[in-house]
Amino acid sequence: MAETRTVPYLLGRLAGKKFKKAKWIWSSAAGSEDEAIVAERQMGLDLAAKVREESRSPVDPNSQGLLDDILAALADRVANRTHRFEVTALAEARRAAFALPGGFIFVSTALMDLARRDRDELAFVIAHEMAHVIRRHAIDRWLTDKALAAVSMATPATRRLSPLIRRLGMDGLSKAYSRQQEDEADELGVKLVTAAGFDPAGAIRILERLASAGEGYAFLSTHPPTAERIRRLRERLPT
Repeated sequence: MAETRTVPYLLGRLAGKKFKKAKWIWSSAAGSEDEAIVAERQMGLDLAAKVREESRSPVDPNSQGLLDDILAALADRVANRTHRFEVTALAEARRAAFALPGGFIFVSTALMDLARRDRDELAFVIAHEMAHVIRRHAIDRWLTDKALAAVSMATPATRRLSPLIRRLGMDGLSKAYSRQQEDEADELGVKLVTAAGFDPAGAIRILERLASAGEGYAFLSTHPPTAERIRRLRERLPT
């Protein structure tokens, strides 16, 4: 238990004043949506930098290039142009994807391998994480999590985070959302991939692959049951 609390504590201290600014803008009626998006990104910059720092294994440039191309097509279809997104391939054995506040998305190479580098399947994974940012789920987790909110009031720290951040990123951040939030992310994700010209059926294929893998993968662990997700997604696919 002590080890689990340590990582959020360090992350909270790292966010520091930027967290407080983001929280104030999100809760202030005077703050515009664009101002809130900018504040959220300022907060996420530090967190994303530390995730990248702790994942030092080299990644094939082709893997990163594939994710960059997919993200560019998806981001071009986001209505509010104030949103900015970055995607990073992480050389991780866990099949996972997660988004930090501010539009910083991470996808493990293990998940890319499971998807067989299929552009349509990976497009849904990325679009799903983008949806968490657009629908404010990513920042809401930080604003409503009592432990994170409390420690984020502390003085910002610049010391290097321990390798435990990798475990938090792959597991903890993938399990942060409610059932309703996951359903909203699935719905918007399908809309984004369709608008960007990808095959939305890729969403079904990647979920079926994950279910077949049977490893308790973090992308599925706290989401609605896989069969239910697939059923709902089929109903949303354009005819």
